[in-house]
Amino acid sequence: MTSALTNTEFAFPSQKSVYHGKVRDVYNINDEKLVMVATDRISAFDVILPEGIPFKGQVLNQIAAKFLDATADICPNWKLATPDPMVTVGVMCKGFPIEMIVRGYLCGSSWRAYKSGVREICGVKLPEGMKENQKFPEPIITPTTKAELGLHDEDISKEEILAKGLATPEEYAVLEKYALALFKRGTEIAEKRGLILVDTKYEFGTHNGEIYLMDEIHTPDSSRYFYKDGYEERFAKGEPQKQLSKEFVREWLMSNGFQGKEGQKVPEMTPEIVNSISERYLELYENIIGEKFEKSSDNDLSARIEKNVKDYLAK
Repeated sequence: MTSALTNTEFAFPSQKSVYHGKVRDVYNINDEKLVMVATDRISAFDVILPEGIPFKGQVLNQIAAKFLDATADICPNWKLATPDPMVTVGVMCKGFPIEMIVRGYLCGSSWRAYKSGVREICGVKLPEGMKENQKFPEPIITPTTKAELGLHDEDISKEEILAKGLATPEEYAVLEKYALALFKRGTEIAEKRGLILVDTKYEFGTHNGEIYLMDEIHTPDSSRYFYKDGYEERFAKGEPQKQLSKEFVREWLMSNGFQGKEGQKVPEMTPEIVNSISERYLELYENIIGEKFEKSSDNDLSARIEKNVKDYLAK
């Protein structure tokens, strides 16, 4: 079994602090740069699962890096370099405490809310008579708060964001403009790969007074994709869509009685299950990027990452 990197405790030159997120470890270098390590940890229902998934970190890091490069003409982003397959180094931004979620289709949590009678999400009014996985007339933005570790993100409306001072009206207008333009570009790229970008989330921050795109973009952890082929047919029959996202992990957990609720136990993650999840991530990469995934050497992931990052920072 290939090894997975689940924990990191590096000490980089000029390091001020480290933040261990659900799946990423972020190192602050002198309040100027961030070294973001995409580990092989996997989370679902806001719970970090007990086993790491080999190559997952590399898959997410490389997809995000490619999309940051492919959208750099739309808005500035934080990326400076990818010194290792599992690492992105970027400029430090002061993040907005919100996530901009763009939805092109009615599915997932928005469909569950709609089915229960809700007709307004995050201040956005939804038309009557919609069906699951139906395309919205125009993509909608349904922001959430950015929760502290262990807490759930909460839906929030544009009005509440402005009322709480989480962004100024001018800033929010830019966030909205960037989020929709990025989603449009992501949709066009997905289409070329025979995919539909269903929904995704973007995080933004400020650097030197300018708004920057931060973190990952258009990865299967932050986005949902459908296969274009067969979409119309499945939709007409009311059948589930063939998805390219982390949804299959949630479905496996739910079918084994786990939804992150109190008292529930994460089902056993056997080597077979871990391997099958890893294979799905490689499939996601190849479908989304349209090229073969090159597995990086994995003899000692920590040593390799430490050397590559230190070499980069020494330049």
